[in-house]
Amino acid sequence: MKKILLPLILLIAGLGVGGGAAYGTSMLVGPRPAATPGGAREVDTEKMGFIPSTKVTAPLVTPDGRLSGYVAFELSLQVPNDQTATVTARMPMFLHAINMRTYRTPMAAGPDGLLPDLGTFRKVVMDASAEAFGPNVVHFAAITQALPA
Repeated sequence: MKKILLPLILLIAGLGVGGGAAYGTSMLVGPRPAATPGGAREVDTEKMGFIPSTKVTAPLVTPDGRLSGYVAFELSLQVPNDQTATVTARMPMFLHAINMRTYRTPMAAGPDGLLPDLGTFRKVVMDASAEAFGPNVVHFAAITQALPA
């Protein structure tokens, strides 16, 4: 009986000490607010809509500047409903801004450099949208498809 009781007491004491340490650490450090993907901001979604973009072909450049291939993206932009006509009319300028950024931004990922880094591409899209449409017009860029070109 004594052989079973000692490990059981040690297990319960270990759980208590470990749980107390975890609780104390969380109280000391505190929870961190959750980060939104792609720098998205909280918005009223009833006043927003998604505008699909045409297919965007971008070069996959490795960090050393080598071209490893091309990738075709499809994306949708979340914009306020009152800005839909403006964004649609300025879509060629938006695609131009993406093209001017992708050839000098290393987006190749993976061991062979043939996979696109979607986080980097989303950042390129958000920067290009600020240039083409103005700041705070595009609230989120959703990459709906990525295929090798």
